[in-house]
Amino acid sequence: MSHKYEAKVTWNRQSGEKFLDNRYSRAHEWAFDGGVTVRASSSPSVVPLPLSAADAVDPEEALVASASSCHMLYFLFFAAKRGFLVDRYEDEAFGVLEKNAAGKMFISKITLRPHVTFSGEKTPSAEEMQAMHHSAHEECFIAQSLKSEMNVEVR
Repeated sequence: MSHKYEAKVTWNRQSGEKFLDNRYSRAHEWAFDGGVTVRASSSPSVVPLPLSAADAVDPEEALVASASSCHMLYFLFFAAKRGFLVDRYEDEAFGVLEKNAAGKMFISKITLRPHVTFSGEKTPSAEEMQAMHHSAHEECFIAQSLKSEMNVEVR
């Protein structure tokens, strides 16, 4: 089974904006097949303001959100399959950007910090929670695509 995923990324130089001096806006747009358009930019921690847009999504936080979202979707699948009624899933995930051995910047670690609220008569034990998070990590194709260290800190 194979699927193709597409995103259209568009950047335009602003009228009168210089380019060759490397002082141009990094703000751009991501457009997805469902019709959603997202304002994006480089991270202000990588390219300082005003050349970045602080109110836009940057690739680093989008990577962290993708890993978190994929993990959550699989966790919800496993919880439902085991008969646990999930009311809320919240993850305050973060990624660490640093240099690798070759001196290149990369996301070295992504830490997921999910907090799950259940209702109903059946709630998971700590061991069952760990097992569902482990299964979610093993099945998450985003996690399986990354070479970054991935940690799950169950709260």
